[in-house]
Amino acid sequence: MQHRVYVSFLSLLVSVTAFSPSVFAQLATGTDSSRTFRLGEVTVLGRRSLDSTNTALSQQIEAFNRLDVGRALNLLPGVTLSNVGARNESMVYVRGFDLRQVPVFIDGIPVYVPYDGYVDLGRFTTFDLAEVNVSKGFSSVTYGPNTLGGAINLVSRRPQKKLEFDGRAGFLSGQGHRLNLNLGSNLGKFYVQGSASQLKQQTFPLSEDFVPQTQEDGGNRENSYRNDRKYSLKVGFTPNAMDEYTLSYINQQGTKGTPPYVGADSRQVARFWQWPYWNKESWYFISRTALTASSYLKVRLFYDKFKNLLSAFDNNTYTTQQRGSSFNSYYNDDTQGGSLEYGNRLATSHNLKASFHYKQDRHRENNAGEPVRTFIDQTLSAGVEEVWAAGKRVSLVPGISYNRRQSLRAQNYESSTKTISAFPGNNSDALNAQVGLFYNPSQQRQLSLTVARKTRFATVKDRYSYRMGAAIPNPDLKAESALHLEAAYADQLSPLVSLQASAYYSRLRDAIQQVNNVQPGIYQFQNTGQAEFYGGDVSLKIPVSTMFQAGVQYSYIHRQNLSNPDLKFVDVPDHKLFVYAQAQLLRRVVLLGNVEYDSDRYSTSYGTQAASFMVVNAKASVRLHRYVSLEGGVNNLFDRNYALAEGFPEPGRNFFVNLAISNL
Repeated sequence: MQHRVYVSFLSLLVSVTAFSPSVFAQLATGTDSSRTFRLGEVTVLGRRSLDSTNTALSQQIEAFNRLDVGRALNLLPGVTLSNVGARNESMVYVRGFDLRQVPVFIDGIPVYVPYDGYVDLGRFTTFDLAEVNVSKGFSSVTYGPNTLGGAINLVSRRPQKKLEFDGRAGFLSGQGHRLNLNLGSNLGKFYVQGSASQLKQQTFPLSEDFVPQTQEDGGNRENSYRNDRKYSLKVGFTPNAMDEYTLSYINQQGTKGTPPYVGADSRQVARFWQWPYWNKESWYFISRTALTASSYLKVRLFYDKFKNLLSAFDNNTYTTQQRGSSFNSYYNDDTQGGSLEYGNRLATSHNLKASFHYKQDRHRENNAGEPVRTFIDQTLSAGVEEVWAAGKRVSLVPGISYNRRQSLRAQNYESSTKTISAFPGNNSDALNAQVGLFYNPSQQRQLSLTVARKTRFATVKDRYSYRMGAAIPNPDLKAESALHLEAAYADQLSPLVSLQASAYYSRLRDAIQQVNNVQPGIYQFQNTGQAEFYGGDVSLKIPVSTMFQAGVQYSYIHRQNLSNPDLKFVDVPDHKLFVYAQAQLLRRVVLLGNVEYDSDRYSTSYGTQAASFMVVNAKASVRLHRYVSLEGGVNNLFDRNYALAEGFPEPGRNFFVNLAISNL
């Protein structure tokens, strides 16, 4: 019955908008990227993107009301939104690879947490971004190390006018609001771009179909608050058309609660966790200097700080910490480093890029009343990639890189004696290599075949964590590796209609996997895993008529654990479908609706599942003045009770209203 309602909604949307002229071409083509900070992009030379299926622009992100990076990335095929429910962290998988294997960058600067390689994408709001970009499998070696499954790059803005502004103030269900303002100015040789934002909610509403549990009585979700503030500033100097120098600063301040587990798995327990602070601060310098008419040098330098506090309480009053499971855990991390990128067009048919990366990660942790333990890793990478054009239609793009990770310090805390000692030192090396063949039978069409061998070093947590007494550390873990094969086809069928399709196969070796009973009842992570991932993505953007825009994406992925079939891969459905439709009425009103379907997925390695779901969202926007619009919408229109992770229900029907200003 519910599926009939979804179909009826889409039919109604089509019938309403089919009689209205559509001018929202950016949604269909994704081509308006004039304010993208080009120095922050990382691309494979010669790889043409005829379609934007690997990129979500700010216009699209706002159109679909995606307030954080995790949900923005979910707009792209091959990307799956997940929720680490026990930590209330938003995460994505790219063709089945998690954020340790597909690291996150801002303008090409690594921002993932040194300790475990993850980052909570729910803390990264989208308000000041120009685009989010995903590289899958075959990705530029100039990203540096650890891009085993690809890379995610969040690209900031660069102003074009003497004065630019855009912002929104709005209300959200759950006693929430959003406030954001971007200001920019380009004065020729100098430019400045700044932003300030806040995203705050006290809670979120559950579906009326949710059945009350011991730790959740329904209505508003317990302990689901969030408050994220972000400030950024970029100053740029462009002495001529070839050179550019920029200095950027980003300050993120967050706090959140973790809703307790309310599922049916008897092995799971409710945790009463809160994060009083989750703060990140970044400084980075990026420059591009022309050395000759055909060569350049790009420099990136960065320093990043990350601090958080996790407080675990005895019960759902969140007031006492008397039990053994209660604690205050402090993280204090920082990362510093840089990269050099040299590019040279050696000849009409040869284009070369070489890069060198250095990165030092320091992780410091302790529970209240314990001494601080310090872990320091140093990572180096050197790589080269080239485009060899064999005529006007065919190009070959080989690349190779060598990576090395060194452990400079790793301290072990012995709780029984309350002493600190040193873990054994360990180093690891890895070689990456790839090649792509690209054929362009016409300017609007491209076929490609790519092969890539990628690696990822074990994180500090992989090597040294006792997992709350359940595991033995393994400092000697070596790098995981994956072999990616992909065939892709892209076609710009008309100025608005585009098609992109790909099929891929990935073979994962030396995967870091849990080995049980190394000692009685104790496990250890070892390089014993082998797995294969395969599937395909299809994206079609099409105007049904001159008055109506629509699009559809479908992603299929199957992951198989070859070394231990009983150990399930989690958080990724085999099937994901995304459909949208949009039109403009009377030149002032824009209507947009979208439907997402995800098949069921495993939430635990032993087989607990989150059920399949279909969610419908709708939005309307009215232009009140040249620079002012009013917009509102409903997410989860039919109040579906669903979860990305079993036992952690997502919001039911919820609303938002925004007042937007912009001269862009």
